Amino acid sequence: MNPERRHVAVTASDPLKRGEERGERLRDALPGGLDLYIELFRLAGLTEDRVREDALRTADVIEAFRPRLREELEGLAAGAGIDPWQVYALNARTELLAQSPQGRPGECSTIVRRLDAGEGGPRTFGVQTWDWHVELAPYWHTHEVRGGRHDVVGLTEHGILAKVGVNSAGLALHFNILGHRADGVGGVPVHLLAATVLEEAGSVGEALDLVRSASVSASSSFTLFDPETVVTADITPIGVFVIEPVGGTVIRTNHFLSPGPRAGEKSELYQPDSGERYDLVAARLARGPRPRSAAELLGFLYSGPGQPPLCCVPDMTLPLGERWATLSTIVLEPADRTARIADGSPLEARDRPWRVLTA
Repeated sequence: MNPERRHVAVTASDPLKRGEERGERLRDALPGGLDLYIELFRLAGLTEDRVREDALRTADVIEAFRPRLREELEGLAAGAGIDPWQVYALNARTELLAQSPQGRPGECSTIVRRLDAGEGGPRTFGVQTWDWHVELAPYWHTHEVRGGRHDVVGLTEHGILAKVGVNSAGLALHFNILGHRADGVGGVPVHLLAATVLEEAGSVGEALDLVRSASVSASSSFTLFDPETVVTADITPIGVFVIEPVGGTVIRTNHFLSPGPRAGEKSELYQPDSGERYDLVAARLARGPRPRSAAELLGFLYSGPGQPPLCCVPDMTLPLGERWATLSTIVLEPADRTARIADGSPLEARDRPWRVLTA
């Protein structure tokens, strides 16, 4: 972990005050990330007026879903000294960018394992790369959030309430973006759905019930696991589709694993890259032996020259919006309620310190 990587701890039980705490801790840095997103929205064909309009419409959806989330976002805006619509836009950035027809060269990759009794289980663990625009590397942080139903640790971007993490009940969540032709704005933002799952759900079953209760307008996958159970879900505007592990393992990249939404997939966004990354990981796992620890999983998420980009290295000759990097590697272990987070790819993380957080 970069020793300068920001860590945010918030403890207030009142949502407004919790948001204010977060905003105050990010007050000097958040505006830089916001400016970058405004430019990314512009490159996606969205004017600032359009972003503001969509963000305010989303705020009403958020309030109907969980009033406390809107309170927390308003507190965050106040603490950071920015307009509330800007915080709504950050938390709905997936939905806003879903309106763009632009393809993306690479995205996140995830593996989660469940050991059975013969392997020393039941026990679960997962690892994920988080790939995004290299310019946003300074604008994410690790965090620990206390004061709600469950404590939460993990990482997120400045101004966004949650992304990848684990809670004090031992429920973990890895997050991969997907693309469907029905995607757009107007639903519960998937990042706020992830925040709600981590704060409220105590098991995979509770998490799935919560996810099914939300009306989303953009597609993502949540890979959900507690100390004994693993599933992954295609979450879309046309429904939630649950996929069980194969041989105790879930592999996720950025295409649908269930047949239901596949006919409407925006395959131009992530294919053939997503399928090639998935196949590379699957082939490595098939050669065995099967990994028995989170540390062993890290070796399955590297890529070398000529291989599908499980590790994204930015091409700085390309313009803003096309320079992709693996910003972080995250390991989650529900039984210990821990998240281990390092800057960069799994290869880079071997030589860097990890931040270890316990919910």
